[in-house]
Amino acid sequence: MSQIPVLVNTGVAIVAIVVLIVRFRVNPVISLVVGSLYLGLATGLGPDKTVRTITTGFGNIMAEVGLLIAFGVLMGSLLKEMGAIERLVEHLLRLFGPRRLPHSMALTIATLLQAIYLDVLLVICAPLARTASRRIGPWGPARMAAALAIGLESGIVLMVPGVGALALAALLHVPLGTMLLWGLVLVVPTVLISVSIMTFFFRRGFWNSATDENTAMEPVAPEPPRTAESEAKEDTKDTKRTAWPVRVRSLPTVALVGAVHGPGRPRTAGPVRPPVSRSGTCPAADAEGASVPVSADGPGLFVRFAPLLAALLMIAIGAVFDALGVRNAVLSFIANPVVALLTGLVGTVLVGRAAVGREGVERAVVRGFKDSGQILILTAVGGSLAAVVAASGLGHILRGYFTTGDVAPLLLVWAVAAVLHMAIGSVTISAITAAGILAPISPALGLDPVLVALAVGAGSLFAVHVTSNTFWLLQSLMGQTTRGTLKTCTVGVSVASVVAVLLLLPLSLLL
Repeated sequence: MSQIPVLVNTGVAIVAIVVLIVRFRVNPVISLVVGSLYLGLATGLGPDKTVRTITTGFGNIMAEVGLLIAFGVLMGSLLKEMGAIERLVEHLLRLFGPRRLPHSMALTIATLLQAIYLDVLLVICAPLARTASRRIGPWGPARMAAALAIGLESGIVLMVPGVGALALAALLHVPLGTMLLWGLVLVVPTVLISVSIMTFFFRRGFWNSATDENTAMEPVAPEPPRTAESEAKEDTKDTKRTAWPVRVRSLPTVALVGAVHGPGRPRTAGPVRPPVSRSGTCPAADAEGASVPVSADGPGLFVRFAPLLAALLMIAIGAVFDALGVRNAVLSFIANPVVALLTGLVGTVLVGRAAVGREGVERAVVRGFKDSGQILILTAVGGSLAAVVAASGLGHILRGYFTTGDVAPLLLVWAVAAVLHMAIGSVTISAITAAGILAPISPALGLDPVLVALAVGAGSLFAVHVTSNTFWLLQSLMGQTTRGTLKTCTVGVSVASVVAVLLLLPLSLLL
């Protein structure tokens, strides 16, 4: 088939997928399969080859990341059941003090906590962040909301084991260890710089409490004038504090949805109200809204996270030895991502038995399997789209449009993902769709596949807005108006998107 029909039909397929998701509210999984079917038939693959290509692409991606996603979600569900997140945030508060909490919390969410189901992580962390915001100063709510949005969305596509990062690694054939190491190199400065930029904006008048915060919520008390001596004394107090004696008023009712957000406001059968304990701390709330008490007894904080840290370390060590050219059968087995995450899962189960008992572990496992279903299928149908795009010959057609060694292709990759995200409204879906389109031409870009994967992830962060469930959850949980959430979430995550691609440009000269 000539070039023009292939290009036109590919464009029609992409537009059809976007329209089905956004206009007709068709589930993204169904929309991607319908678009793949149309593209295969319209480009001359024929009925049999089209279906075979779709199923083969589906199976290949499931073989690569199916177990990894399931193990990661199960570990996250167990950590939530153990109340590990609440204890971690309180530890960060004591260690860094309230003024540094936006940076430390955003960085922790973007790196360590990506195994947690995204919306559940937001529901757990937002009450804690809102409580701490009262001790940061007049821009506390804005800084904490922006930090939450940046950490949550950046980590899901840039940092293993975020489901978006796992999907991108599989679709673009990036070794998981390589994705982990370079994702960590990128996400750390991206988060820190982006939170600092947003703090600068807020201090220069970008935030107006009268119009950007919900007046029905408890107002933030202004801080007295600060001096260098008073700040030093406050930081000393924070490091010695053993409790979090701040009372929180009840938060607004919000709806919970899956981590793979579709467009529009979240819809669910029942509301969720994050509960607040008498001591002022907020216990975990499960996906159905039931309160999960956070016990101060049992294994310590490091022990609760140790299995997850060990799993990530095993994967990273394997990537380092691969880069050094070291080959060892035993090491390769231990560093295999499936073995590493399975080891982490088994360790988390054992720690969970000591922390919440057998029933708590069983409850977390059931919830984890439930949560992972849509993520697995969505990731796999992204592989189906990538396989059909490759079979249609689009890669050969587009290969001539790019020149090896230019930095422009990296910006083009970012732009493709950014446009898809603005159209679809979901970070994960836009990243998977963009990767499916770009996978066939990735070799022609003259870039290391990990750079392409990270550029897609960075682009998919651009302009998180009112079609995202994260937007509305953040608005409700942090007590902000729509205007305020546009500043903290839309602008904040867009800043992270731009910062990430700018950091990638010099990295492209090294890889």
